[in-house]
Amino acid sequence: MIPALLFGAGAGAGLWLLLTWALPPAPALSDRLAQVSTRPLATPIVAAADAAWVRGWGRVFVPGLRMLGLPGAKIEADLRVTGRGTDTHLASKALLAVAGLLAPWLLQALLALGGLSLGLEVPLLAGLVLAALGFLTPDLDVRAKATRLRREFRDALSAFLDLVWITLAGGAGVEAALGDAAAVGAGPAFDKIRRALHAAQLTRTTPWNTLRQLGEELDITELSELAASISLAGTEGARVRASLAAKAQALRTHQVTDAESDAQAATERMALPVTLLFLGFLGFIAYPAVIQVLNGL
Repeated sequence: MIPALLFGAGAGAGLWLLLTWALPPAPALSDRLAQVSTRPLATPIVAAADAAWVRGWGRVFVPGLRMLGLPGAKIEADLRVTGRGTDTHLASKALLAVAGLLAPWLLQALLALGGLSLGLEVPLLAGLVLAALGFLTPDLDVRAKATRLRREFRDALSAFLDLVWITLAGGAGVEAALGDAAAVGAGPAFDKIRRALHAAQLTRTTPWNTLRQLGEELDITELSELAASISLAGTEGARVRASLAAKAQALRTHQVTDAESDAQAATERMALPVTLLFLGFLGFIAYPAVIQVLNGL
């Protein structure tokens, strides 16, 4: 009974995907309002490109997954940090889930050629487990990469603050200090900052607005706080050098804390292998004595 229900659910899901591909869902009301609105929308600073294969395979899976509300705001921010397209991410989730679902059945077919069989329950349950793992693996991978890239961005932001502070101390203006500091650095973080400053020049807006937008897109609160501090200097003439120096020091302290926590976590991860190695060594030493005692009984 259970296999029949699961097969029926799988067939229904397949038919739903085919209908979604053949008859795309109607756009949401917010998208329609955005199209007819006369107010221009803010163009994203960080643009993520989709892979070429998504144009073909993604049409089957992506619309249905988007109807379910995937990938979510948090994952979308992580995707912007990593530079991966949303459609590519959703298509990868779907394809890995399908591959995990079909892999046990392919193994079952190979075993059947040799005269062996695992029954229906084993490949069915294994397929469901592998499909769930395949569906969740891209999310876990993107979160891990985004966490690492955000940490690297904060490290670069600390150096950027120091450069801005030095340039301001030399008598430069706020906008000139931001541009000169961004031009000196190298790496993905400085590339994104330069892109934000260039977007401010093209759209004739203030650089702290685009920096705040970049911080919101990447979910980096330190960058948004930096934009707020610089906006005070640019609009109200507030003294910002001391504030930038304090923020740079706070970021460096945060870096040291993260490094210490990573080292502590690595030490804790090493405890289990060392303990197992020690227990194996004790077993190797005690084995002859135990065997001799057992043989003497």
